[in-house]
Order: sequence, then structure tokens, then C-alpha cells
Amino acid sequence: DPALCGRLEAFAGLVLERNRVMNLTAITEPSAFAGLHLLDSLSLIPLAGLSSGTVVDVGTGAGFPGVPLAIALPEARVTLLDSLGKRIEFLRETCGALGLENTRCVHARAEEFGEREQFDWAVSRAVAPLPMLCELSLPLVRVGGRFLAMKSSHSQEEIDSARRAIEILGGRTAWVRDYTIPGTEVAHRVVCVEKIRETPERYPRRFAVMKKQRLA
Repeated sequence: DPALCGRLEAFAGLVLERNRVMNLTAITEPSAFAGLHLLDSLSLIPLAGLSSGTVVDVGTGAGFPGVPLAIALPEARVTLLDSLGKRIEFLRETCGALGLENTRCVHARAEEFGEREQFDWAVSRAVAPLPMLCELSLPLVRVGGRFLAMKSSHSQEEIDSARRAIEILGGRTAWVRDYTIPGTEVAHRVVCVEKIRETPERYPRRFAVMKKQRLA
């Protein structure tokens, strides 16, 4: 879709322009940016059947995968969640410039975000261990919803280490799918966790506690 490509290119331009004065991405070569950021983010659509509903991007950073998903899926309502105020300020400006009316930019820590069990989907490409990502994300997902964690293709040990945490948090691993980003030889993985019951009220714990004591 040429219109979709144009909006994705406009988003890339805004990220790279702000990247000159703010640390948003180490990937600045245009074709690498297109593959490793944009197409990687959009891979969730065919892999998980994501098309609409409420989505929260936990630890969105520069807006990945949330902004490309919002651009490609106008029927979805995407919340971009990050603990760094400068990133959220940039994303508010960017979503305004792109005319993305289906996005909401929220400055908050995931473990303190009050919208518990409100989302159909949680997604995250944040660099954090999977047990921690699950504890931050699954409490935000409604029963019947799903959490999509974007991980390295060499993450089996990490997936195994998260099994007990997923069970405690009210989830189950629905599937794990590997994919190669189009136009590259880079292999990544999506771990899909289905929410099958409510998360106990004591989770998520404080971030310092999560770092010190893994949920297992």
C-alpha cells in the first residue's frame, strides 16, 4: 500500500531526525532501519493475526513495535507506554505529525500503570528477560487476551526459565514462532502467551524486587 509506505517512511524520518540529538536508535542506515525496525514490527500482524482491538506496547522506546502497528492497523487502539518522559514527549509529537488518532502516549512505569487487565494485546520488543517482561505485561492483559514478546531466535533457555512465571501470572505459552525479516537474513522469534485467568493482585511487584528476585 503506497499510502502505508509513505507514513512508515515519514515515521522513520522523524525518528532519524530526532536521533541526532536524542538516543533513540543505533540503526540509522535507511534499508537496515526499514528491515530491522519497521518490517520487524509489522511481522506481528501475519504471525499473530493482530488486526484490531486494544494494544499496549510495554517499554515502547522509540515507538517499536507500537507506532508501525498503529500506522498499519487503523482499527486498533494502541497505547505507547514508556517510563522515560522524553521518549513519550517525542512520540506525542510524532503521532500528532503523522495524524495517528488511534494512539495514546503514556509516561508511566508498566508496574505502576493503573489499567489492569484492560487490553486485548500486550506487545513488547524491550530488552529484558522474559520472566520480567511477563510480570510487567501480563497484568495489563484481559483474560482471553495475549502477550506477544519479540525475542532473539536463540532464546529457548529464556523461554524455559519463564514457564513458571507465566503460570503464576495467569498465562500459558500458546506458541513460539521463528521468522526471518523480509529482505534480510536476520532471524527473530515471537513468544505468544495467552491469558487464561486473572493475575493475582500482588503482581507485578516493584521493579527493584523483580530485578533482585526472579519470579519462578
